[in-house]
Amino acid sequence: MSQHVMSRRRFTGLVGLGVAGSLAGRADAFTRDQTPAPAVAPHPPNQVPPAPLARLDSNENPYGPSPAAREAISRSLDTYGRYPDAAEDRMREAIALHHGVGVAQVVLGCGSGEILRMADLAFLPAGKGVVAAEPTFEAVLRYAKVMQADAITVPLTPDFRHDLAKMAGSCTEQTGLVYVCNPNNPTGTIVRGDELEPFLRRLGPWTISVVDEAYHHFVEDPRYRSAMDLVPRFANLVVVRTFSKIYGMAGMRLGYAVASEPVIAAMARHALPSNSNAAVLEAALASLAAPDHATRQRAIFTDTRRRLCAEFEKDGRRYIPSETNFVMVHIGADVEPLIRRFGDRRIWVGRRFASMPEWLRVSLGTPQEMQVFVAALRELAPVRAAA
Repeated sequence: MSQHVMSRRRFTGLVGLGVAGSLAGRADAFTRDQTPAPAVAPHPPNQVPPAPLARLDSNENPYGPSPAAREAISRSLDTYGRYPDAAEDRMREAIALHHGVGVAQVVLGCGSGEILRMADLAFLPAGKGVVAAEPTFEAVLRYAKVMQADAITVPLTPDFRHDLAKMAGSCTEQTGLVYVCNPNNPTGTIVRGDELEPFLRRLGPWTISVVDEAYHHFVEDPRYRSAMDLVPRFANLVVVRTFSKIYGMAGMRLGYAVASEPVIAAMARHALPSNSNAAVLEAALASLAAPDHATRQRAIFTDTRRRLCAEFEKDGRRYIPSETNFVMVHIGADVEPLIRRFGDRRIWVGRRFASMPEWLRVSLGTPQEMQVFVAALRELAPVRAAA
């Protein structure tokens, strides 16, 4: 097991110790072999603020790339002076082999954000609109707004999942794009495999369905099914993946899409030339060649998520069961002031979502970061206020 996996007793001990020792009275319930996190002093004006104690705001992987990927980055130093055309070709070939598709069915992007932008540019001409859940990852809607395309958002179901029936019913011949984030950001919920295919069959051939699987690798629910298996049967389906999450390369920027050849060709026309870099390409190739690392990473995040949710349950807090590397917890009041108070303590947490203003999204970090977060949450938002 990885050195980052901790026993339940050790994790719980970390959680109980507190941000500045303020909860030290509870220490007898936990192990005593950890030092409480230091109190936070304000930084002087006009100086760069100190690094955060806990960075839990952007669903990143705090452990970074695998050892094989790091070694590949070092080897790529000799190629930095050249455009990475050959490496891009090798990357597309590796992805095609990984998913059992043709190379012409793969397009690369500068993170999955550029992939989603390509989809908007390709399939939202004048008069076309987009349908998406509310809330969900906003990139497709943001780019659509820039293009002055109509956007229809459909509220989630009472259990915080995509309402596929209403989304399909909102699609017309003027719908150029429908976006499904699976698992969904920010709720961490999934569209089940038995729901996805019937939904896709309800869409007209003029509507491109984009299924964003950025958090695919974290899912444990056996009812989940990747849309990759459906690409051969749906010519209007685009599946998006990224190396930012489980592979730990958010700062290096590489995403990709798999779809039918005509759809990929339409998207590729809007790709920036050389939109990836030599280091991330080599790291991504090494990551695909070592799948066991992703499996171990999933185990680490699953373990951390379960322990965090156990702390929520101990406090009597509501949370949304998640299949990702983040969890939403109910605060009982608008989260904006709480987010600022966390920031004052150098704890970065997720942003406020307008349609879920009382729910706070927290990314999963290291056990030490979760210690800092849980202790601060208990102090800043006591359970009596959250109830």
